Amino acid sequence: MKTGLRYTIYASLFLIPFIPLYVANSLFFPFITGKGFAFRILVEIAFFAWLLLAFADKKYRPTFSWVFVAYGAFVTWMFIADVFAVNPHKALWSNFERMDGWVTMIHVFLFFVVTGAVLSADKLWRNWWMTFLGASALVSLYCLLQLSGNLEIHQGGVRVDGTFGNAAYLAAYLLFAIAVSVWQAFESKGFLRNALFFLAALEVVIVFTTATRGAVLGLVGGAAVAAFLWMLESSAKSRKVAGGTFVAIIVLSAGFYMVRDSAFVKSEPTLARVSSISIQDLSVRSTLWGMALKGVAERPITGWGQEGFNYVFNKYYDPALYAQEPWFDRAHDVFIDWLVAGGIPGFLLFIALFITTALALYKREASRAERVLVLAALAAYAIQAIVVFDNLFTYVPLAAILATAHSTSSRKWKKVDAIEQASESTLQVAVPLVAVVAIAIIWTVNIPNISAASELVHALSLQSTDITPNISLFQEALSENTYATQEIREQLVIFMSQVASQQQGPSESLQKLAQYAITEMDKEVALQPLDARLRLESALGYRVTGNYKQALEQVSAAHELSPKKQTILLEQGIEYWQVGAFEEARKSFHQAYELNTSFPALAAYAASGDIAAGHIEEGKALLIQSQGTTTVDSEPLVLAYFQAKQYNDLIAVLQLQVINQNGDPKARFRLASAYLAAGRKSDAQNEINALVKDHPELSSQVAAFQQSISGSK
Repeated sequence: MKTGLRYTIYASLFLIPFIPLYVANSLFFPFITGKGFAFRILVEIAFFAWLLLAFADKKYRPTFSWVFVAYGAFVTWMFIADVFAVNPHKALWSNFERMDGWVTMIHVFLFFVVTGAVLSADKLWRNWWMTFLGASALVSLYCLLQLSGNLEIHQGGVRVDGTFGNAAYLAAYLLFAIAVSVWQAFESKGFLRNALFFLAALEVVIVFTTATRGAVLGLVGGAAVAAFLWMLESSAKSRKVAGGTFVAIIVLSAGFYMVRDSAFVKSEPTLARVSSISIQDLSVRSTLWGMALKGVAERPITGWGQEGFNYVFNKYYDPALYAQEPWFDRAHDVFIDWLVAGGIPGFLLFIALFITTALALYKREASRAERVLVLAALAAYAIQAIVVFDNLFTYVPLAAILATAHSTSSRKWKKVDAIEQASESTLQVAVPLVAVVAIAIIWTVNIPNISAASELVHALSLQSTDITPNISLFQEALSENTYATQEIREQLVIFMSQVASQQQGPSESLQKLAQYAITEMDKEVALQPLDARLRLESALGYRVTGNYKQALEQVSAAHELSPKKQTILLEQGIEYWQVGAFEEARKSFHQAYELNTSFPALAAYAASGDIAAGHIEEGKALLIQSQGTTTVDSEPLVLAYFQAKQYNDLIAVLQLQVINQNGDPKARFRLASAYLAAGRKSDAQNEINALVKDHPELSSQVAAFQQSISGSK
């Protein structure tokens, strides 16, 4: 019985290193969810098998170390912080996009506990790390196929992302793999040693091809730490080699910095991106960090909970971020993220993990290679963590390193060891009972969520004009009652708006979809009334269906929650515009512009508000002041010029759009319509004739317009 339990644990733990290779294309966020669910299921299997084994055999019981205590305290405190979060449900469970939250945290901790007990007891740590390296070699092979053009690069076609779908995630994972490769190489001989050094070199190259600047700095910093520590611990000969390596790293880094503006560096995309590292380049992140620290000052003890940065971002939004992505859910700094999520205690406990690990490695029986390379891995991780956030496969190798350090310094827990071992007969009764509990938990935690992630993917696939099947799939996904209900409802509103934009007019199925989407989003807003993003998405749903009054109510509520966010004020202006309240629209657009006058797009909105409200000269003066011309490629400006019947200005903007859009037929048709509205029939006819000549397949679609030209006076 105990043998079966041991091999169940082995199978689970030794499969985990291969999870990075798994991409679940049938699930929503395929690079994230598949890996997350696979990890959770394998950990749950290993944990319940270990519970039984630990009761039956003292050898596998947990042992004491300060690493264990620090990690346990960290996980416990984060549970408290998440319970007291603004959104406890999301703090505990996260969503499909991140698969983070306390549920992931406790699974990673259980992975730490089981590996620390079983791999240590059976002296299998080297086997596990070699398995980890075998999996990293397969990931590296996949990356080589991407570089050769045989496999697609998912992230923009330039930065290698492997099976992670994100270059930064891949790079952070490889930092651990490189350090472990070199560590195990020093512990090996002959061909294996050379193969491991080669693997480390290959992974270094791949890190550079990810063009992830934080990871490159982490790699250089980690290498410098390794060389310096090796120099301190070595004999005279090795000290010279390590010292020379340390100096070489410093000289090469300084040399690269000096030639960063050379033609060679600038002509190579990866080198050019790495060379662009500067304090100025951190302006966006430093702005986020400043906002985050304001949030910490408001809730310094329990923080905002995991996934709570969204609320800090909205409340303390800095208008300087207008041109960036509209919603940040992380501070893009692991240390600050924990400070926001768990307050000062959470942050200090996270730092304690590094301190206790370093002390454990130097206190007991770790080899020099293990001490130096593990600390180098932690240094590399810490450096890159200053500008990115964690993901599952920074958590897993980090937890494995913590478990390794725990194993080198742990001692028996007398009270735990004093518990009598279960007999074989007791074990035979306990195994089926625990198996039932394990299956129930595995099913509850994973299966409904997996089903919902699959149903959501299919629901978002519009196959035909009949959207009834899509509605049914959304209903099925929501009926699973998963932790990702908010995400499903958000996607439902987005899907509804896309369908509405594609259909020529209202249909029974669209009306059904719209009513369903709005009803579901209302439920989500009622659950999370302090989420400005949800309010804005609700407003979008109402606007698409023509209910501008309700849309304005939601936008106004979002504005109260995030008073300095320009996109909310712009949405408010759009809603006022839709109901003909041009003066109110003008006011909202100007509020958005005046929050930060450095953005030309916001100036165009403000000028559009002026023109639509009849303040034409003021609007044109603002355009001249901000952009030096009244002819600006701006959709609000097109609508404003049309509203004010400023046809010559309208035509000038549409002509610019035709040029900017490389003669797009829709842009040219709009230009022809503007000519006709201005009474320039011949210009309208010439534009349409030229359009049909270039796109004869559109002749039937513009026939009615040609007739209107002929029939107009």
